[in-house]
Amino acid sequence: MKKILTISATALAAVIALSGCSTSADAGSMEGMDHGSSAMSTAQSPAIGADHNAADTMFAQMMLPHHSQAVEMSDIMLAKPGLDTKIIALAKEIKAAQAPEINTMTNYLSAWGEPTTMTGDHAMTGMMTSADLDKLKAAQGNEAARMFLVQMTAHHEGALEMAKTEVTSGKNADAITLAKSIVSSQEAEINDMKKLLSAL
Repeated sequence: MKKILTISATALAAVIALSGCSTSADAGSMEGMDHGSSAMSTAQSPAIGADHNAADTMFAQMMLPHHSQAVEMSDIMLAKPGLDTKIIALAKEIKAAQAPEINTMTNYLSAWGEPTTMTGDHAMTGMMTSADLDKLKAAQGNEAARMFLVQMTAHHEGALEMAKTEVTSGKNADAITLAKSIVSSQEAEINDMKKLLSAL
């Protein structure tokens, strides 16, 4: 189910432009599915330690476009009419959690004096291709819901790999805390999505 996409620095720069998406105004909470994943980014902004290593930098630089695509996928679903309210709530939850985390990680990189884009090409597990996104845009109703759940599950699984690597290899305490939050919230969302998929 997983997909691996090699992202160039240029493509990364383009997708990171999505980080300006506003989420707090339309964010919804799905009953039984509010996992608090945005607590790290929506609470007060802690002082970001400048002490970091290459793993911290890679984590933030790779997670930025990964989160941006999750926000894009959620926006695609929120633009569709007639979807099950649970799917709408899930899309809002994902967007509400990940868009603020984009700002958090951008702030980390700025504080560390690191660029927001990676140099060279790097493979990121779970990223959807342009064709995948086109299929999601074209799908409607339950077909769209199934596709979104399958794609987002794979997407989350890729994020878990990167976050777990940060937990074991990172140095910056703030980045490690965020990575642990991502692991906790996205593992819970994966379980929720599997339940929703089995009910369709």
